[in-house]
Amino acid sequence: MKADFSIRKRLFAYAKDAYGTDPDFPWEDDPDNAVLRHERSHKWYALFFLVPREKFGLSGGVVDVLNVKCDPLEAGSLAQKDGVYPAYHMNKKHWISILLDGSVPEEEVRLFLDESYGLTE
Repeated sequence: MKADFSIRKRLFAYAKDAYGTDPDFPWEDDPDNAVLRHERSHKWYALFFLVPREKFGLSGGVVDVLNVKCDPLEAGSLAQKDGVYPAYHMNKKHWISILLDGSVPEEEVRLFLDESYGLTE
């Protein structure tokens, strides 16, 4: 089962409008993986990538995931929400993974993206 990139594409458009940033695809061997970086510092504020659903205890196929930075005091409680997990392949104290499968409302995902942008500036 192939992931649906429609939410990802809308988030890319949001990031372009809000922060003037375009996605960067730094891995030739993983062309579906993308990062959003600050224009000035080049620090990542978002990572988009595909993960087998079983890595999150879910069944079937792959899921599009967004990793964002968050307040370390909130990371544990945020990871208790549906569709939000401790960061996959990143520091679990400072980052969370959000499934882009509709389990988290898109407006809420944008708020997470905004916070991550502010925390990595």
